[in-house]
Amino acid sequence: MVKKRRVFEQGHRRKFLVIVDETPEVERALYFAASRIGHTGGQIALLYVIEPTDFTQWAGVKAMQVEEETAKAKALFRLNRRKLDKAGFETIPTEEVVRSGKRPEEILKLIDEDEDIAIMILGAAVDKGGPGPLVSSLATGKLAGNFPIPIVIVPGNLSLDDLKAMA
Repeated sequence: MVKKRRVFEQGHRRKFLVIVDETPEVERALYFAASRIGHTGGQIALLYVIEPTDFTQWAGVKAMQVEEETAKAKALFRLNRRKLDKAGFETIPTEEVVRSGKRPEEILKLIDEDEDIAIMILGAAVDKGGPGPLVSSLATGKLAGNFPIPIVIVPGNLSLDDLKAMA
């Protein structure tokens, strides 16, 4: 059962979920989300998921990996915030979330927990390998027809001006 979104109730603000990683397509998703928010209001929720590794025999190694990945997530958040500011979106509010676990599961958990998340924006890769693993798994995988919120897939070849015009 899909949980009711509360985005239009008093005291709630619609959130556009953007999954942050080191791929170039994140930038397109971010710009599209910021452009939509500029027209319609809301804020961006940036999510970085620390995925588990196979090498977890020692607690110290795992703790160090989580610490390093958390620092990487914070650096990516700062970088993306600077990109938004430089592109003229300095007034768009952002929220930063770091989770540990399998990416699709953590995305669904966050959407379930935060009833203000109304839409997820993903950027599609432009290389010959396809749209990217996250787009493939969420938009065409077993979750596609039962996903709890709409997913917007932004083509990776669009310019910032194109994205602003379409948003």
